[in-house]
Amino acid sequence: MTRRALLAVALLTVPAGCGDDDACGPGAAPDDGLTLSGDGLTASYAGLEAGANNDCPAPDAPEGVVALTIAGRQAGGTDFITFCVPRPDRLGVGALTLGTDVQVVDLFADAAGCSLRLATVPAPTGTVTASGACDDGTSPAGFALTFAGELAMERTCGATVDELRMTLAGTIAVAAQ
Repeated sequence: MTRRALLAVALLTVPAGCGDDDACGPGAAPDDGLTLSGDGLTASYAGLEAGANNDCPAPDAPEGVVALTIAGRQAGGTDFITFCVPRPDRLGVGALTLGTDVQVVDLFADAAGCSLRLATVPAPTGTVTASGACDDGTSPAGFALTFAGELAMERTCGATVDELRMTLAGTIAVAAQ
């Protein structure tokens, strides 16, 4: 075979969305590296898992791209967090916009005796970057996400209910469902 033919065969055997198997996976990202904090309250999340559930399909997605749902739990608790990525083919391409490219579907927490839940307005702001994401985030190796954003949260402490802006930040491993 010629060099050109060998190169063509080699390129055809590389998995879609990933340069090589070593590039797939969360690397050193911790399982519990995502934190919601603000106004003296803190909650951490762990055990994020991703699945191609098509819960928020993008009308402009190429054929075969299936929306990705990512869900996890509050570390040491039962509250949960859920994201939806309409275009998982963009994971690892650059910074994604928190709130649109990575939609915050649900976010609940207990912190310092108060309960927190995602408020509908204003919309989340910030960025999310992915590393090690292969096969549109469905590789069994998983991947890592790094969040740098702000969210509006509704806080309930006893009979007092108010809203506050909180930071969602950190790098966390995401396992395959």
